[in-house]
Amino acid sequence: MSQATQTLPRPWLSGLRDAIPLLGGYVPVSISFGLIATQAGFGAWEAVLISTLLYAGAAQFLFVGMVAAGSPLWLVVGMTLLINLRHVVYAPNIAPWLTTSRWWPWLMHGLTDQIFALAHSRLPQMPADRRLGWFTGAALLAWFSWIGGTALGAVAGEELTRRWPLLGEVMPFAMPALFVVLLAPRFTSRRWSLALFSSIAIALLLNVSGLTNTAIPLAAACGAACFYLVRPGATVRGDRNE
Repeated sequence: MSQATQTLPRPWLSGLRDAIPLLGGYVPVSISFGLIATQAGFGAWEAVLISTLLYAGAAQFLFVGMVAAGSPLWLVVGMTLLINLRHVVYAPNIAPWLTTSRWWPWLMHGLTDQIFALAHSRLPQMPADRRLGWFTGAALLAWFSWIGGTALGAVAGEELTRRWPLLGEVMPFAMPALFVVLLAPRFTSRRWSLALFSSIAIALLLNVSGLTNTAIPLAAACGAACFYLVRPGATVRGDRNE
């Protein structure tokens, strides 16, 4: 075994280290969810249970809002599944990098948007025998931070925002800012840049036109179509990692 291999940190420790920047978005947003869930009539333990079992970011906010509004169960379930339909796109993009293991079906519960973006860039760069450990560390850190933030928001969210009003102003922007950070490296590719800019432009156009409910799904569909229609190979600044 080479000296370079011997000095590598354990895979799960590498996953933990790589996922630490995600906490800047996960913790404020999960605190916000815990606070909103209790304000909607859910108990603190119910909010934590939703974050533990559902663990779906935006879908959780929709879930508690629809339940609090008295929406029928079939509609709540249907809308939650619709928002999470993006995982149908995630799965085939990450599957080539998943090594054989019986643990992957369980670990896929931790496949969030941010973990997918991180795994999509990290997994191809590491040896196959390190991928399972890396994903385990990254996914568990993100999951536990989301659960912990939810508990904190449910128990002490009102006190935190009363004592530090700026926290209440920052929380709504934490997750969008995190997405921007994850997407920024992709702008070195012409293919990715066209897809991202077309999604942004269409979303803004639809919002200005008053079609706010359809802006995100239509923009995402158009961006995905643009990505697959553009011929791969052309890059910005010579980066060919698409």
